[in-house]
Amino acid sequence: MNAIKAELSSLSAQTKLMPSGYKPWLVPDWPAPATIHAATTLRSGGVSCGAYSSLNPALHVGDDINNVKQNRQLIKQWLDLPGDPVWLDQVHSNRAVQAITNAPLAQADAAYTAESGVVCAVMTADCLPLLVCAADGSQVAAIHAGWRGLLSGVIGNTLTAMKIPPTPPFAKGGDSRLRNNDLSSPNNMGREAPPLCKRGARGDFLVWLGPAIGPDCFEVGAEVRDAFVDKSTAFDAAFKPQSNGKWLADIYQLARIDLAMAGIAKIYGGGFCTVTEHERFYSYRRDQQTGRMATLIWRA
Repeated sequence: MNAIKAELSSLSAQTKLMPSGYKPWLVPDWPAPATIHAATTLRSGGVSCGAYSSLNPALHVGDDINNVKQNRQLIKQWLDLPGDPVWLDQVHSNRAVQAITNAPLAQADAAYTAESGVVCAVMTADCLPLLVCAADGSQVAAIHAGWRGLLSGVIGNTLTAMKIPPTPPFAKGGDSRLRNNDLSSPNNMGREAPPLCKRGARGDFLVWLGPAIGPDCFEVGAEVRDAFVDKSTAFDAAFKPQSNGKWLADIYQLARIDLAMAGIAKIYGGGFCTVTEHERFYSYRRDQQTGRMATLIWRA
């Protein structure tokens, strides 16, 4: 009992120490129904120290377990979560699972639910977190997408698991209207997808792209670029050659192209860089030893 009182007292003190009006999380800027709630936590405002400073919710990165548990309680308190998030054992796979409260930890990289009060969550520190919601608020999903997950189809598998009718696949060569459309441009964020995507577009679903590594920092080998282009030449637009023989990859554009080919037209967010925005975000590529941000979504 004394331990519980001490923890509650510590959480209360932590809340009081926060600057007036400061919120250590981002709220997606998208036209989701009022019944849909979502957020991405920032790295500040928690109790972790050193490389994990300070709002790290990840148990698997070497941080002090008690600090992580306290950070998770802070996140739950600040966001007024209806329950504990359904965390995943993320392994850069293409597996999506139904989020079930109090279920054993599932090895997957996406979670979805149609149940109210169930919090889908993914953790990232350069990889791309995506949130999906039905326009009528009936379903939500959270996706963890690194380049491996994007290449192996984690987005498509999640949409399939949510029983969103598939769009007829595009030919391996893609379509010039998609290849020439800059889906990562800030001018296109939140706009309708190009005409190519409107054939069978899933207009009743919205997607938000959260904080990830920016296009000027994500250097990959030629084998990564070749794997995507072999899947569809549309992905070629997401890579820029470097003088050292490597490529800069735009993970936001990769996701937008993948979503467009899946028929998703209403895409929002993007434009962050976890590597350069060091005061707001954790970055594995920048720091190696570091914490994680949590991206969460739930139905009221």
